[in-house]
Order: sequence, then structure tokens, then C-alpha cells
Amino acid sequence: MTHPSPARVLVLHGLRLKGFADADALSAVVGVPSDEVRRHLDELAADELVLRRDGRLSGWALTPGGRKTHAELVAIELDESGRRSEVERAYRDFLALNRDLLEACTRWQLRPVEDRQVPNDHSDPEYDSAVVERLRGIDDAVQPVCARLGAALARFGAYGGRLARARRKVEEGEGEWFTRPVIDSYHTVWFELHEDLLVTLGIERSHEGSATGAPSR
Repeated sequence: MTHPSPARVLVLHGLRLKGFADADALSAVVGVPSDEVRRHLDELAADELVLRRDGRLSGWALTPGGRKTHAELVAIELDESGRRSEVERAYRDFLALNRDLLEACTRWQLRPVEDRQVPNDHSDPEYDSAVVERLRGIDDAVQPVCARLGAALARFGAYGGRLARARRKVEEGEGEWFTRPVIDSYHTVWFELHEDLLVTLGIERSHEGSATGAPSR
């Protein structure tokens, strides 16, 4: 049975992954209703774990104390779930696909012309089609990994669907859903899943190559 996370932990976790977000954006990421997210944010602010910033862009962020508390809660959650080994195996399988995804994103943004790389203006449908086919293969391979993660910890459950949605958008000709950072593009969701795995397992990116026997990126 998948291990659920309390809404308070989900809100902290969503802010850790996003860095800065408003209540509605957090709601979409963590699957908690916006009104409940706002209530938890107010309570977390009273505990000095989050702070609100208003201005041209308004939203919430973790305080240093919030980052420390979040790390402690996530570590406790993983240990109490009894699913550490499952998450570690899924992480290694994900990391084995990471280089392929990064290379596919680079190919989507750049293409070879003679002996140099130039920005891809997407005027060559045959080239783009080959990159999209590569994305299909990567997504086919990562979906079972996402399913295993969701079966271990419920908060991982949305990643498979989010990646599949971005893939469909790309296949339907909406190329911005491949790598554009300001939307839930394939690369955006992939990066977030990668960060989620690192945070969950307490791995620093700079030490990723030696963590849990994983290859370096």
C-alpha cells in the first residue's frame, strides 16, 4: 500500500521543489486544494517556516528553518514508510535515463549544420521527428519507474501523468512542451522529479555520482 504524506508536509515539499510559488501553483503540484494550501501556508508562516513575498511577483518560499524542518520531515517519512530501498532502486533506474533525456533536450534546441551546432528553428520535420521518437522511447522507459515510485510514496504518483501529458503535447505539434521552462514541459517535470528524488534520499547534486551506487551524470 502506498504511503501517504500529510498535507502540511506536502506544502513544505512543494515549496522546496518550486523554490517560490503561490498557493494555486502549489495546489496543482502537490494535489491539495488551494484553500487548504492557504491555511497550511498561514500556519507555517506563524511557525516561521515559510515567508510571503509581495511585489511584481508574489508568492511563498521556505525560510532557512523551513528547509531544515522539511529535510527532517522527509527523512522521517521515508524511514517510517519502509520504502527506502524501493525509492533508491527507482532513483538508480531514473538516473540511467537522465543522460538520454538531457541529450534529447539538447537535440531539440540545437541541430547540426555542417560541422557546428545551430539553434533548432524546427524547419526540418525529419530531424524533429527523430528527436520526438527518442522522447517516446525515454517516456516509455520512465513510466514504469514513475509507477513504482507512486506505489512507494503517494506524493510521487502524479509524475507519470504529468510527463505523459507533456509528451502528448509534443506529439501533437506543440513543441514548447518539450523544454520550455515556464510551463509543465517534459523537461520541467523531469527536472522536478529528479530534484524530488534527490531531496527524498538526502543526496546533494554535487555528490550524485557516488550516491547509492549511481553513475555520474
